[in-house]
Amino acid sequence: MFGRAPKKSDNTKFYQVLGVPKSASQDELKKAYKKAAIKNHPDKGGDPEKFKELAQAYEVLSDPEKRELYDQYGEDALNEPMGGGAGGHSPFDIFESFFGGGAFGGGGSSRGRRQKQGEDVVHSMKVSLEDLYNGTSKKLSLSRNVLCQKCKGFVSDQAFSGPQPDTITGDIVFVLQLKEHPKFKRKLDDLFVEHTLSLTEALCGFQFALTHLDGRQLLIKTNPGEIVKPGQHKAINDEGMPHYQRPFMKGRLYIKFNVEFPDSGVLSLDQCHTLESILSSRSTSQLSAMELDECEETTLNDVNMEEEMRRKQQQKQQEAYDEDDDDEPGASRVQCAQQ
Repeated sequence: MFGRAPKKSDNTKFYQVLGVPKSASQDELKKAYKKAAIKNHPDKGGDPEKFKELAQAYEVLSDPEKRELYDQYGEDALNEPMGGGAGGHSPFDIFESFFGGGAFGGGGSSRGRRQKQGEDVVHSMKVSLEDLYNGTSKKLSLSRNVLCQKCKGFVSDQAFSGPQPDTITGDIVFVLQLKEHPKFKRKLDDLFVEHTLSLTEALCGFQFALTHLDGRQLLIKTNPGEIVKPGQHKAINDEGMPHYQRPFMKGRLYIKFNVEFPDSGVLSLDQCHTLESILSSRSTSQLSAMELDECEETTLNDVNMEEEMRRKQQQKQQEAYDEDDDDEPGASRVQCAQQ
């Protein structure tokens, strides 16, 4: 979906607009933009199109990520769905970020005085990991008040007030809330998934198909003779989440392998001896008879740690409750009554 890099296009135009080489530093870009923007500002009789081109070129080249993308693939790459755009700010806003609002006459600009912006509307939207990986389009119905040109903000029955005069309508801000995925976990640009192997697969090799977020089937397999240990991680490059504003570049996919051991009693003594002849000898065989005589034998019990910790917590709470009951009755009450 995002695996193909965009076609290369012209990546010299913006440098030519500003009159700087491709190796220009940020300071050189600023100086070139300031000089050319003052000369071409519409309020001084300059060319509006040239003024707009200067702002667009500076906005892209002053952003390290956009500049890198532009240098590699040209202007067309910036217009990709997640390319960040070739410049979305007003050329006058960029100019005023350098010189302020009264650069030519203290408010006598043809743009007029800057308007205030109204409050933003924040809307939360739940999305799946597939939506973020593949991209998606969603329909949303929102309503807002519109300024009445006759009453300047109020309807006849004064049921609500619209935007204030000389105020720009605020933005609609979407906050994306990621829904939990049953298989994949996301951390920044990387994806994580767990897979359980049998002991035979861990020792003798395995292969399985992993269904990715875009429906592709990834073949996961070990090399001949490779042994996978419990809790071991493997990484697959370029199968993570798309990078911000560089969708054709992706993070890594990490696979954590769990190993499922056979239950007790499955192996006979003969099978245990066969395994021991193949694998390394047991460490207990290194103890001498004298050393074994000096050891105290113990019994290993199966335990569920979550239940064990829960039981201990309940026990502590009960002990604290019992301590409260053992306090002398009435002592604190007498003291309170005398206060």
